[in-house]
Amino acid sequence: MNALRSRFVANFDDFLRHMRTRWYLYVPVFAVWGFAYARVFVDPTPRLPVLFNWTPSLPYSVALVHYGTHDLQRGDFIVFAFAGEAQTAYPGLHGQPFFKIVRGLPGDAVTVAGRVVAVNGEVVGTAKTHAYDRRPLEPIAATVIPPGHYYVQGTSPDSFDSRYRASGLVRAEQVLGTVVPLF
Repeated sequence: MNALRSRFVANFDDFLRHMRTRWYLYVPVFAVWGFAYARVFVDPTPRLPVLFNWTPSLPYSVALVHYGTHDLQRGDFIVFAFAGEAQTAYPGLHGQPFFKIVRGLPGDAVTVAGRVVAVNGEVVGTAKTHAYDRRPLEPIAATVIPPGHYYVQGTSPDSFDSRYRASGLVRAEQVLGTVVPLF
């Protein structure tokens, strides 16, 4: 046991010596980790006018954000702060920015046949039965979109969006701004 402990201490000392001599390699790594940690756990609101999308939800990796309130139209790309029911099962989602397309406006009818979801009679997607972690997913309930709410959706069949009851409709006050995809 002592040999194992002394080998661990020696290896750790070698690692610290390596870090001291090559500090310029480690500082950026720890800075990125620190910013990512702060972004996820302290304040998830994006502050820059550029949005980097790392999810398959939409086929765009970089987009320009126009913050503030806008008169949204069907087909607009938006970024919004997540506030769905899923935040109880996944507390890390609360306030996280989601990048989606507006598919339904106030007054539009959302219908569900089995797991197929339609807005004003146009099929917009099929709700999956389970999330990646095997938790069951319920489709959104049929409704007429109330004033100040929007039906939003990604282009990927795996997108977590308004197709699901746990995500639901997006309230106007959740919308952070409109987005112009760059590439």
